[in-house]
This record gives sequence, structure tokens and C-alpha cells, in this order.
Amino acid sequence: MASMTSLTNDLSTAEQITTADPTTTPLAANGWKADTQPVGHDVIIVGGGAGGIGLAASLLRREPALQITIIEPSEKHYYQPAWTLVGVGQFNPDNTVKPTPNLIPATVNWLKHSAIAFDPENNQLTLSDGSVHRYKNLIVAVGLKLDWGGIEGLEETLGSNGVTSNYRFDLAPYTWSLVQKLESGRAIFTQPGMPIKCAGAPQKALYLSCSYWESKGVLSKISVDFDNAGGVLFGVAAFVPALMRYIARYKVNLTVNSNLVAVDGAAGKAWFAVKDGDGQISRVEKSFDFLHVVPPQVPHDVIKASRLGNADGWVEVDQKTLQHVRYPAIFGLGDGCSAPNAKTVAAVRKQIVVVAENLLATRKKLAPVTEYDGYGACPLTVEIGKIVLAEFGYGGKLMPTFPLDPTVPRRSAWILKKSVLPAIYWYLMLKGREWLARPRKV
Repeated sequence: MASMTSLTNDLSTAEQITTADPTTTPLAANGWKADTQPVGHDVIIVGGGAGGIGLAASLLRREPALQITIIEPSEKHYYQPAWTLVGVGQFNPDNTVKPTPNLIPATVNWLKHSAIAFDPENNQLTLSDGSVHRYKNLIVAVGLKLDWGGIEGLEETLGSNGVTSNYRFDLAPYTWSLVQKLESGRAIFTQPGMPIKCAGAPQKALYLSCSYWESKGVLSKISVDFDNAGGVLFGVAAFVPALMRYIARYKVNLTVNSNLVAVDGAAGKAWFAVKDGDGQISRVEKSFDFLHVVPPQVPHDVIKASRLGNADGWVEVDQKTLQHVRYPAIFGLGDGCSAPNAKTVAAVRKQIVVVAENLLATRKKLAPVTEYDGYGACPLTVEIGKIVLAEFGYGGKLMPTFPLDPTVPRRSAWILKKSVLPAIYWYLMLKGREWLARPRKV
């Protein structure tokens, strides 16, 4: 997504673990010590999701002879933005996944391992097989971690007892099964505290499900709750009135400052920590027949334990150049970096160009030449067939690609998301073709 790139990260890049906790790996547990002779590389990219593969392709289009290594353990790559559509029967889940080796550029060296430790002072890192690798430049594109265990009882009941989430490939079809079967009762949708992949994604599941129930004439028999841990419905104020009209249309019981903390799927009960106007927190119990959960989302442990992360554990980069603030040979992009933008694929699409141009400039001993403006996009699927195409940058500045009122739900935006953006992702973004992704020069 980027500009027209609304290749939204409804749910960002591929959900693969490209890093591991060095204190829990078998090698560390057995007291194994890494080889003292590191393998040399020119450019290492940690992470083979949208950011990692897209960046490799963009770098090679600029310098075809560049030697690039991608570190990525997963053999499957997912287009997560479509999972919200899978959850309401509007997209084939098989079309959201492709083999990783089919997407990595042919001249790129692929190491099918995880990074377990970083040593930026010595320009090297250690992999899960114990090998040590030295680099001239490092790009960290590891994404974030979905903390399913952060909600008591959730992992034990996910995928059963009416508890589901569109944030997992295997569960989005279960969401659709539940939506079709529910004709009465109570449906609860949750949103955790920020940051998360695409802040609008939890609402998309809500609106699309309600739209389906409305079309089947059963919405009036279903009590719908949306429990949002944040203090507002959406972080960019310009889009809130349009969204509130749909909250009213679907008769949704909206509760802000309400965070899901525990689930008992077999009993059909969920508990929320609800903060009142005085900051006092109470525990509220709710019964449910359908529960769509969005898990808390946190940095990977290996970044938090390294010198690459900030106080919160995100890769600490300059928000404009995306260069690491302490290690000039390192850049970060995607959901795992500290830039205060919306964590969407649209953001990654523009970040790729910024990192590619600034990395090559620094290799020539030049200052960064391109700036990232915080662009992100979130196609808000307010009903089946219509979308509010939210595009914005740092500070909530509206950045629409098209000369239309971006707060108006449109059929054209639905066609864009469902039919055009997946093709842009697979055949442009991951191939280094930067259509409508050009950021501004410094």
C-alpha cells in the first residue's frame, strides 16, 4: 500500500518468527558456544516478510550486483490484509499464502534460520544454528509478536467454543463459520492497547460481521459489543464521525478503555479490565456466544534483549531516515521499528524506498537522501461492498491518494482492496516495483 498503496496491513506482513530468545534456544540451554569465525556478508536482512523481501527486490533494482542475505525461518509467506475478508467469506484463504522461496529474489542468499543475538558493536549476529555472521549493513525487518499468552485462558480455547481471531491464517475461516451460524445471542469484538498491526483491523471484523448479519435479517437478534482498550474509536479524528455512524447503524455497544484480560471459552465468559473517568480499574464479566479476539502485540524478545531496541523494545530508528540512531550501518523498517506510524503494509511499502535509497547513500559515505513522512493506510471495511479509505501520515495528517473525500464509504475502495491491492502486493511490492511509493527527497 503506499499512497494508492493502500496495501494495508490490515494485519501487516508475514507472521513468521525471524528472531528467537537466546535464553530459551536448545543451543543456549546446552551451553553451546558460537563459532568464533563469523561468515562475512555484504547486506543482511533479518526478516523475510513484506519489508524484507520487498527491500531486497528494491535494492537489487538499484544495484543488481549487490550481495544480499535474507534470514527467515518460515517456508510460507502470508498476505495478511485479506484475512479480514476471509473472515466474512469474501476472500479465498488459499490466495493469501505463497511459498517463501518463490518470492525471494533469485540472486539473494536465503538462510532458513532465526536470529538469536545481535552484536552491533562488532557488526555481527548469531543464528539459531549457532553460526555467527558479520555484515557491512544490517536491515532489521522482524515485525512484531502476537502475544496470545497475554490473555489468560485464550490459547486453550482459540479455534473452539466460539472464540476466534482474524489475526491468524488458520482461524480466519473459523471466524466465517461462526459468523454464518450465529443467528442470536451475544457477539463480542475486542481491541487491545496500541501499538497493533493496523489499528482499524479489529473494527473491520466487527463491521463486516454486522453487515452480514444485517443482510440475513438476524442483526436485531444479536447483541454486539466492541470493547476497545483505547480511549477513542480510531486514532485519526477525521474518520471517527463516519465510523460512529456505522456503530449506530449496527447498534453496537461501544466501550472504550476496556481491555480483555481473561477468557473461559467452555463457560462462554470473558473478563475485561475497564478504566473509568477517574482512572479506577474494575473487572467486568461478560457472557458471549461469539468472541473475536485481537491479541496484545509486543516487540520480539531478542530485540528487547539487544542494544538495537529502545526502552520499549522496538528497533530504535530515526523516524524520517529509518537509520538506527546509534548504529549507522543498521536500518529498520516495518512493524518492529520505533517510528510512530501506523503499522500497516502501506507504511512498509513506502519505508522500503526510504531504506533502499538511504542505505545505498550511506554506503557511498553520503548523508541520507530520502525521508519517510509516516504514511500509512487502513481501508476500513465498514460494510460488505464499501470502504472508508483512511490514508494518513505522522500526526494524523490526511494523505489521500485520490482527489475524493476520504471519509466517505465507497464501492471503488472495496474493489481496490479486494481485487487490486493483492496484485500490487504480490507482483509489484515484492518485486521491487515502487508504483506510487516514492517518498520525498531530503
